Amino acid sequence: MLAEYLKKTGGRRIIIMILGNIFLGMGVSIFKLAGLGNDAYNGMVMALSDCVGIPYEHFFVIFSLILFVIELTAGRHFVGIGTIVNTFLLGYVVTFFYELWLRFFSAPQIFWQQVLVVCVGVIVGSFGISMYQTPDVGVSPYDSLSLILAKRFPKIPYFWCRMLTDGTCALVCFLAGGLVGLGTLVAAFGFGPFIHFFNVHFTEKLLRKA
Repeated sequence: MLAEYLKKTGGRRIIIMILGNIFLGMGVSIFKLAGLGNDAYNGMVMALSDCVGIPYEHFFVIFSLILFVIELTAGRHFVGIGTIVNTFLLGYVVTFFYELWLRFFSAPQIFWQQVLVVCVGVIVGSFGISMYQTPDVGVSPYDSLSLILAKRFPKIPYFWCRMLTDGTCALVCFLAGGLVGLGTLVAAFGFGPFIHFFNVHFTEKLLRKA
């Protein structure tokens, strides 16, 4: 059954999705290095992991598995190999690259340097999201929440469903003592245009060659 799924999905799509998660993790680590706040979900997971004393990469898996139960129950059609890869890979990629950056670079202390690092994070993260999502081989447990809400409540546009989930994560992050700042805002509104750019000019062209 697994072999049939993998054959039907295609190796190129799976490889592109895995690379997308790696670049996405790299982008999240760059946001963290900037020190101006991360995207709402990862920021929340980082804050909660600090509260409970479990390393972020392990807590990311645990929390994603909890959300996976919701995805499997209410949005089974969103589940795919991309769901599994994101759940078990992304947190460790973020930690790997963050520790790598700290080994070779010091965290920026001046505001303009922090903003510059955030801009790099947006570009790298958007590239990763494009490569992770466009192959359509499964949605992460967190991303599925807004899609499930949009499907259950068709009168509410997807944009507002996503704002609801992101806003909730940002609030929890803040209440848990996490950092909600410029990076969080940029992640919420800055990813879209760059993701679209990479979809049109890179990922979709790469997939058409499959």
